[in-house]
This record gives sequence, structure tokens and C-alpha cells, in this order.
Amino acid sequence: MKKFKITLGWQILIGLILGIILGLVFYKNATAITAMQSVGTMFIRLIQMIVVPIVVSCLTVGIANIGDIHKLGRIGGKTILYFEIMTTIAIVLGLVVGNVFHPGDFINVHSLHATDITQYMTTAKTANHTGIWGTLINLIPVNVFNSIASGDMMPIIVFSVFFGLGTAAVGEKGKIIVDFLNAVSQVMFKITGWIMKLSPIGVCALIGVTLAELGVSALAPLSYFVLLTYLTMMVFVLVVMGLAARIFGFKITDLLKVVKEEAVLAFSTASSEAALPRSIDKMTKFGVSPSIVSFVIPTGYTFNLDGSAIYQSLAALFLAQAYGIHLSIGQQLTLLVALMITSKGMAGVPGASFVVLLATVSTVGIPVSGLTFIAGIDRFIDMARTAVNVIGNSLATVIIGKSEKEFDPEKEAKYLQSIGIHK
Repeated sequence: MKKFKITLGWQILIGLILGIILGLVFYKNATAITAMQSVGTMFIRLIQMIVVPIVVSCLTVGIANIGDIHKLGRIGGKTILYFEIMTTIAIVLGLVVGNVFHPGDFINVHSLHATDITQYMTTAKTANHTGIWGTLINLIPVNVFNSIASGDMMPIIVFSVFFGLGTAAVGEKGKIIVDFLNAVSQVMFKITGWIMKLSPIGVCALIGVTLAELGVSALAPLSYFVLLTYLTMMVFVLVVMGLAARIFGFKITDLLKVVKEEAVLAFSTASSEAALPRSIDKMTKFGVSPSIVSFVIPTGYTFNLDGSAIYQSLAALFLAQAYGIHLSIGQQLTLLVALMITSKGMAGVPGASFVVLLATVSTVGIPVSGLTFIAGIDRFIDMARTAVNVIGNSLATVIIGKSEKEFDPEKEAKYLQSIGIHK
């Protein structure tokens, strides 16, 4: 008899459903909340433990294999340009949906429950004072070990790029470094496999603690805004990303089937880090050159946050409408530019999307105090935007790989066949 086995994707989904049930059963139960929070935190910390070694080892080897600084510059230029285009489209889509459906018109903002946002305010003020030059300066690590210790991804990426180029430049002498880091990445991916076996438990705990703390009642007053945000993100994935995929000769539905486990994991944990190691592994198996994968995915972790961009623009318009503030075309263009710049400077901080809103809404006259009323549902929306961010980075990897002719169609066909998809 064939042995029955539940795949990891189904295990994560079961964990998600059990988490919802536990969250509803133990609503406001301090003991259960503490237990679930602790289990969820331990799972996230296990993921965080392997993210930096994977990024450093894979990216350094990938850059060393590229070798040519001109080719790296071309790939980097394409990647950043693609990220900027997709992020801008996401912001514009959020503004269009907000103008068409007016989610803020159905809300009495003064009847909503306010949430403490002091921790975000401090971060927003600090990040806002640095400006664009401060952001660029902070890309370069003074001490890479400090950046590694704090998990500050962009300085780590910059160091890894230079380290990879230096390794390639010394020729045969650098082979020992490449072999060593290849071994490190293989060990890290093996550990990733072990940690992923715990993901249903982590997902269950993290969803459970969210619902136990906030409850479904927190969604009720803002349910139209939440629903509209989710639907907008679905349209972006299926239509905008679908069109981008079609231009480069593949179907977005095939990609969604490939990354469904990572998307569910990102949704459940509201953490891009949780899906990052598996995304790197999956995209390599899918046929993209490892050198492209190891550069695009970690960079996208900071620069390609499509789900966050949709939320930020839609939330800004929602608050303006709730306060009865009419934003002119000029003000909305100002908001667009502010979000494009600010989101890149704050992508690495905790609660980045919320912090970006804090730093930008005041530029068009929206009261910052309004954010206290949507802070309570931020976690629910964070789950969706994180999933969209993960899907967007996977799509970017395939597109850049195809544009550089570093995509293996035979490898893609074999991998799709192995997971039951026939082209």
C-alpha cells in the first residue's frame, strides 16, 4: 500500500486553521497568549538564525560566479529599475482604488478605538531625519559584523557583493572561499528543511496569538477597508504580476503553485524572513541561475515591497477621506513621490509599512493621530502584504533571470512536473 503523506503546504494550512480556532477559543486569555507568543517567537528566531548565513554564502558565491563587474552592474540596474516600476504601479493602484471606492467615507473616525503607536513614532522620526543621503550612507557598513549581528540586510548585501567581486578577482586563490561558502549554503539549506518541519506549529501559534489578542471584533468597524485592501492586492497579483509574467513567457498561476507554501508561510507569520530561505532554494530549483536568485531575492526583501506599497497609498487615502480631507491631484502626486522615497529608506525597520505611513501622511495634511485608529488592524493587513511581497520577489527573480538568459526551461519543466504541474 502506498504510504499516505500530508505535504508541508497542507500541514501549514492545517496549522493556520487550528491557529484561528485557538485564537477564538482563548480570546484575551493571558496564559494562552503568552504560550502562543513564546512558541511563535521561537519559530521566527529559528528562521532569523539562518537567514544571514544563507544570504552571505549564496550572494558571495553568486557574485563570484558572475565575476564581471559590468555584468553585475547591468543585473543590478535591471533589478532596481524593475523594483521601482512595480512599486510605483502598486502605489498608483492603491491611489486609484481609494479614489474609486472611497473606503474612508463609510467611517466615523472618532468612534474608532485608538491604539498606542509610540514605538512606531520614535522609529519614524529617526528614519525621517536621515533623509535620502543618510539612507545611502547607511547602505555601507562600518563594521559588517555589527550589521550581521543586528540583521541589517542592505549593508550585508553590499559587503557580500564586494566580497564576491574580490573573490572572483583573485582567481584560483579564491576557489577555496567559493567551495567553503558553497558548503555553508548547503548546510544552511539542510537546517532550513529541519526548521520548516516546525512551520505548522509556528504558524498555528502566530495566527492564534494574533486573534487571541485582537479578536475578530477588531476587524468589524474597518472590515470594508480590510476587504478592499485584500481585493486590491489580489488584483495586483493576478493582473499586474500576471501581465508581467506573460510578457516574459510564463504564467503567474504556475509561479503561484510553485511558491504557494512560501506565500502561506509569509501570510501566517507576517514575516518575509520566514519565507526567504525557502524562496532562494525554490527559485534555484525552478530554473533561475543561483547567481541571479542570490542577488535579486535579498535585495527585493528591502526594495521590492509591492504589498506594502498598495497598503500605504490606500491607507493614506482612507485616512484623508475619514477626516473629510480632499486631496488634490497635486497632493496625491506628492504622496506618490514621498512613498516611493520613504519606503526605500525604512524597509529594514520593524513595522516598516506603518512607519512609512507615519513619515509621509503629514506631508499632505493628514493628521498623524489618525494612524492610531488603524494600528489595531495592521497585523491583519500585514499578513496579506507580506505574502504579496514574497510572491513579487519570486516573480522578479524569474523575470530578471529570463532577461539575462540565465533561466533553464528544462529545469523549470522538470520541477513543475515533480510537483504535479504539466506545461
